[in-house]
Amino acid sequence: MGYKEVQQIAKDTMQFARENICAGMRLPEIREMCEHKMLELGADSFWYWDVGAFIFAGDETVVSVSGTQYQTSDRIIKTDDIITIDLSPQKADIWGDYARTLIVENGRVAEDEKIVCDEWKRGLFAEKILHDKMREFVTPRTTFEELYEYMNGIIVELGYVNLDFMGNLGHSVAKKKEDRIYIEKENRCCLGEVSFFTFEPHIGIAGSQYGYKRENIYYFSDSHLIEL
Repeated sequence: MGYKEVQQIAKDTMQFARENICAGMRLPEIREMCEHKMLELGADSFWYWDVGAFIFAGDETVVSVSGTQYQTSDRIIKTDDIITIDLSPQKADIWGDYARTLIVENGRVAEDEKIVCDEWKRGLFAEKILHDKMREFVTPRTTFEELYEYMNGIIVELGYVNLDFMGNLGHSVAKKKEDRIYIEKENRCCLGEVSFFTFEPHIGIAGSQYGYKRENIYYFSDSHLIEL
């Protein structure tokens, strides 16, 4: 099983979550559901500190903590709610890494284009813009630091703030957690020097109780950026 197949496990699990999450469910129940699905689809473990599904809801979505400190709260999903899910399947030493923000309205996960709450819809749209802007900006010679500086500027232009507890916007995909390098200041490694990298801005409006995440893995092929 290669990187594309392991990432597909994460994508298929996220779709499964979209179809099955509903009001009244507790976050531990959703985490268990997602982790069981990833194992069912072929993952053998979870690379991010053994947390397969890193989940927050409501005003917790602005929280940013390391997986070493993460505990799934016993929060109950409301009829209208916001959920961030970050999935980390692994097969042998091969990682998947995929995150989305899901919006629950009238008790079920709403399709992005049908979301009624304007603040939530704008947050999801801002995340899509950031990924589009990133794709337009980068080349294999772009450094991690240059991407960090440019995208943090775009985040501010859009009226948002970077909520990540380390301030970074993603990382390389490695065999060991400690070997990751980050989209952060003073990292002058070029994106083309790593096999794969994630882009995962965690953003919110200053003073708001809601945060948004969207994560994909990317790689270069003949200087063209491709989503895994």
